[in-house]
Amino acid sequence: MSRTEEKQELWGGETAKAIANFPVSGEPIPAPVARWLGRIKGAAARANADLGLLDRDKADRIAAAAERIAGGELDDQFPIDVFQTGSGTSSNMNANEVLATMAGEGVHPNDDVNMGQSSNDVFPSAVHLAALDEIVNDLLPSLDKLAAALEAKAQEFDDVVKAGRTHWMDAVPVTLGQEFAGYAAQVRQGIARVQDTLPRLGQIPLGGTAVGTGLNTHPEFAARVRALLAEETGLTISAPADPFEAQAARDAIVEASGALKVVAVSLTKIANDIRYLGSGPRAGLAEIALPELQKGSSIMPGKVNPVIPEVVTQVAAQVLGNDTAIAVGGMQGHFELNVFVPLLARNILDSVKLLASASRLFAEKCIEGIEAQRENAERYAELTLSAATALNPYIGYDKAAEIVKEAAASGRSLREVAREKGVEESVLDEALDYRAMAKPHGT
Repeated sequence: MSRTEEKQELWGGETAKAIANFPVSGEPIPAPVARWLGRIKGAAARANADLGLLDRDKADRIAAAAERIAGGELDDQFPIDVFQTGSGTSSNMNANEVLATMAGEGVHPNDDVNMGQSSNDVFPSAVHLAALDEIVNDLLPSLDKLAAALEAKAQEFDDVVKAGRTHWMDAVPVTLGQEFAGYAAQVRQGIARVQDTLPRLGQIPLGGTAVGTGLNTHPEFAARVRALLAEETGLTISAPADPFEAQAARDAIVEASGALKVVAVSLTKIANDIRYLGSGPRAGLAEIALPELQKGSSIMPGKVNPVIPEVVTQVAAQVLGNDTAIAVGGMQGHFELNVFVPLLARNILDSVKLLASASRLFAEKCIEGIEAQRENAERYAELTLSAATALNPYIGYDKAAEIVKEAAASGRSLREVAREKGVEESVLDEALDYRAMAKPHGT
């Protein structure tokens, strides 16, 4: 792009009006939505030319300009605030005007660039496909990386026995590897949940025009555009289950956001556990050591904090907030149109971006560098009085409870108290095998 073009405002009068009308947040629509508006309109121009409705030369010029928008060259040409008219009409007109300017002489923003389209079907289509694209190509690979990092640690820590904890209280022994395998499974389940939403997210209302009837569009237009977009991107893009559902409701975005919320909840559990397991190093649990990334205090020398788990949990909180706003926005489908689409776009793409970044950081800057503090972990396993549970089949719950009570009061070990109460040494050797306790079925 030339220096002159970089400084040039390529939009027209409708965009200028919207800039003046909506000085709300200073935040434009998400760049992926702007890029998908370009991509859709490029495919629409080619489809209309194939149908004999648009001059081929005009279509080629529109498509060439659209390719530049889709490639991210012209993000700065979409300045309208994200909090705008609820259908996204202003941003749709913005795209039409920029493309008409770039396509050159004789190209009209409405008659040519917007041919066969309405803001009411194009803008939500761009939002759906932007979210689909970012989930498939950014979030899911990031979550896969995190799951793989957790799985690697689960194998590495498979034989590190430690105290289990329930209600924040000592419980029967487990292995550190079992805990990390549980975390990995949470992430894998989250991936599956998100993937389950994608077929519906890929259903777009394009072709419905103003209210879902398809007025002013060729009957083959939408299918042709979907085919071109799918071929270009490799994404699964399909027709709506019903054009009126697709125009009036944004339930697929609400559903996808719900799956993202579950991922955020899972990441909070995992990040909290990891920072608690790494607490200390002397006055906490210290069962694992986290990578030291930076100074943790401006006054306490040598202090190191679990900064990445803290980032992950903050991101999760934001994603939950975004999901609440998305749920409210999803309710605003009044008759033939949902009028909260820009808000939905902003929040779901923010959630996707934040979760993708946080998952990558969690894997690379925290999980991959975790080391087991084996001595501490194994000492806790031997200290937990709940290990007396393993004596139940031999001496019964009540007698085992007596042993626990006396061991707790006296500070002596379970083995010592149990021996004093007449439990055979051979029984103690078999029952108080902490590794066997953690893996009673051998796996």
